[in-house]
Amino acid sequence: MAAASFTAAKFLAPVAARSGGERAPPLPAGASSSSFARALRRGGAHHPRLHTALAVSSDVLAGNKAPQAAPAHPDVTREEALELYEDMVLGRVFEDMCAQMYYRGKMFGFVHLYNGQEAVSTGFIKLLNQADCVVSTYRDHVHALSKGVPARSVMAELFGKATGCCRGQGGSMHMFSAPHNILGGFAFIGEGIPVATGAAFAAKYRHEVLKESGPDGLDVTLAFFGDGTCNNGQFFECLNMAQLWKLPIVFVVENNLWAIGMSHLRATSDPEIWKKGPAFGMPGVHVDGMDVLKVREVAKEAIERARRGEGPTLVECETYRFRGHSLADPDELRKPDEKTHYAARDPITALKKYIIEQNLGTESELKSIEKKIDDVVEEAVEFADASPHPPRSQLLENVFADPKGFGIGPDGKYRCEDPKFTQGTAQV
Repeated sequence: MAAASFTAAKFLAPVAARSGGERAPPLPAGASSSSFARALRRGGAHHPRLHTALAVSSDVLAGNKAPQAAPAHPDVTREEALELYEDMVLGRVFEDMCAQMYYRGKMFGFVHLYNGQEAVSTGFIKLLNQADCVVSTYRDHVHALSKGVPARSVMAELFGKATGCCRGQGGSMHMFSAPHNILGGFAFIGEGIPVATGAAFAAKYRHEVLKESGPDGLDVTLAFFGDGTCNNGQFFECLNMAQLWKLPIVFVVENNLWAIGMSHLRATSDPEIWKKGPAFGMPGVHVDGMDVLKVREVAKEAIERARRGEGPTLVECETYRFRGHSLADPDELRKPDEKTHYAARDPITALKKYIIEQNLGTESELKSIEKKIDDVVEEAVEFADASPHPPRSQLLENVFADPKGFGIGPDGKYRCEDPKFTQGTAQV
């Protein structure tokens, strides 16, 4: 079966399932991981479901872990490494600035920051083509930045300004950019997954019926969501549809271990989310979401599978957010030692160390990148602050389909501009 061709096992060590459960298949004695992958391609594994479920040792299952293998990284060029570093630093610095601006009263409503999870966004999105789509969650700023939406457009949107990527009407949780194929952040958990599945269906239709795809193959959609979403019905329904129709989509679970204040371990009957993929016949993969190079290698293979028409992949990226659920969250429920453990595994610090140790860049080059990003984010704030607020006439745009209906009067002017527009509504 096609799912068996997923070869990410070359650096992924099997992990034990929950106590009393099945184990992911161990490598045959004396076999290398690459030879095991070749056996999978030939159908040499004995269990058609288990051989598609690959995982690394996980911090989710405390006290029930496989031995940690020595760290291994795929090859990465100097240019690729520096691009990854720049994108991750942009995400971190941008979010830190958002916190400052929020507490200064420049942003309103709920603002959810991405600090700590940068390896997931960068590892996946920087592999996409322009025509590929991204569907995000309420924690969407960095996904938009990784896909190429200018920092000034994202910041202006957060400020509620007319120059934002949604003209100030989306705000923090609803980033959208048609030119960049960012199909939106979604405030309710799970509601973006059907949208992403629909986008993937449209890509397959364009490819197979309209013959409009590019030379690389199918356009791919990435659906990002968290661990809490994986207990919702939309998740399971869309996994089924995507596998049934072999849609070009990758389901990316950003498992940061907490759904607001609910521990992942307390919220699901089986905390190993990647195992839900093989239940529907697609590969399920667990990867260290704090290591951008490991994320990138898994992402590369999953995206290439989708682009070749081999169907969807479920990837669980085990990561951690360094701030509270939102900037309104005092973050008092997570234990200090847990936060310290993950802070020591900062994905940006780890990539910086790797770049220097592998002679892919120097300290001065990395500092130059950091200075460049500081300037970009400062300019974004200045631009957003100086930008105008949306006009009142924009209030009803994109709300009513009939241009002569409720939104616009016979004279062509918006009804909301008429002082009498709201008369008589107080008692309604």
